[in-house]
Amino acid sequence: MTPRPTPGIAHLLDAARADGRRRVLGIAGGPGAGKSTVAASLAGPGVAVVGMDGWHLANAVLDRLGRRERKGAPDTFDAPGYVAFLERVRAGTGTVWAPEFRREIEEPIAGALEVPPDALVVVTEGNYLLLDEPPWDGIRPLLDEAWFLEPDEEVRRARLVARHERHGRSHAEAVARADGSDAANARMIAATAERADLVLRGA
Repeated sequence: MTPRPTPGIAHLLDAARADGRRRVLGIAGGPGAGKSTVAASLAGPGVAVVGMDGWHLANAVLDRLGRRERKGAPDTFDAPGYVAFLERVRAGTGTVWAPEFRREIEEPIAGALEVPPDALVVVTEGNYLLLDEPPWDGIRPLLDEAWFLEPDEEVRRARLVARHERHGRSHAEAVARADGSDAANARMIAATAERADLVLRGA
């Protein structure tokens, strides 16, 4: 399958300049779909990029709740906090600070990302932007446009295994994670593609 070129966001920038209202683009897809790579490719003047993974609950909290082995599932994030962030971003007044997930330590770092007042477009990416259940269902109405990334399944899985290995897991551990909790999350996420404005398929 020939990959579809990633569309641009010039139309969102033009619309924001025309009426002074900040636009928010959401990029969804399963683990390893390439969301952060696509989001980063859209960064530039007037564009801020903030990933949903910054709202991961801390590992100590996941341990206390007994959810550490399911890290990455919907109930291992501060979803209401993420929705509140998007609401602040859409209000478009003042600087908004956001957390950033650092894979080298597998933890979020508070206040690491800046959305400055002059950001015309905010690009945000994550697994559950299109999930149609509370509190996640509060996200889609806050997105001016939503894309869903759907790479070939073999490509997505290979990327995911490689990512787990880069961050310290053995090959066996990486495969077990990719084919276990990650695969279960990916099936849930795939069912949300119909809520996107645009589905990008292919490697």
